Amino acid sequence: MKDLFSSQSQLYQKARPNYPQSVINEILKHVEHKELAWDCGAGSGQFTQLLSPYFSNVIATDLSQQQLDQAPVLSNVQYLAQPAEENDFPSAYFDLITVAQAIHWFNFDIFYKEVKRVLKPNGVFAVVGYGLLEIKDVRVNDLVQKLYYQTLKDYWDVERKSIDEEYLTIPFPFQEIDAPKLSMEYSWSAAQLLDYLNTWSAIKHYKKKNEDDPLARLKMALTEQDVSYKIEFPILLRIGR
Repeated sequence: MKDLFSSQSQLYQKARPNYPQSVINEILKHVEHKELAWDCGAGSGQFTQLLSPYFSNVIATDLSQQQLDQAPVLSNVQYLAQPAEENDFPSAYFDLITVAQAIHWFNFDIFYKEVKRVLKPNGVFAVVGYGLLEIKDVRVNDLVQKLYYQTLKDYWDVERKSIDEEYLTIPFPFQEIDAPKLSMEYSWSAAQLLDYLNTWSAIKHYKKKNEDDPLARLKMALTEQDVSYKIEFPILLRIGR
């Protein structure tokens, strides 16, 4: 698994969107018991903090200790730095296992073998993510689209393709449960939008190989003060047993 986010752990925690309550509500509809959950690839705890109120205990793991250091301190959450594919959890241990915006980085075969080992009978496994944002301001949205598909075209890691394909092409060897189409909406300032774009791994790769700023045209377009931009992310959600 690649660790692309340790060096930006503070920015990642600050700028990445938080999931709406509707996502956790949909997952919990299918979870019988709520004793123990594992949030794998937890990063700085965006999804972990949603799970915390509903489970007696939550274990959140991530490859990056720097990311976990940015996560909120919660009395029933234990944070562990470890790869997704390696753990020493007992078999049939978890009522729910979640992966939020991280499954595309995993070795599917090894990870799924572990999921099946440590998930309780009739336990639930949920993959969550979000796709490319849409900005309701057409001019700004066009610039973001050009940034994503043209400027950064050759700088995205190959794993990003799974996001573009809405997680529909990843292996999913579970009894799948139908999930509704959901989205998350925000009103962001120009600074919030630019902070989020700066967390893109492709931006980091681009800057390593080029001297120019890939966000320069966007920064010029986002010069108005006190303007809020309506942002929408499509939510990717697959649930199984």
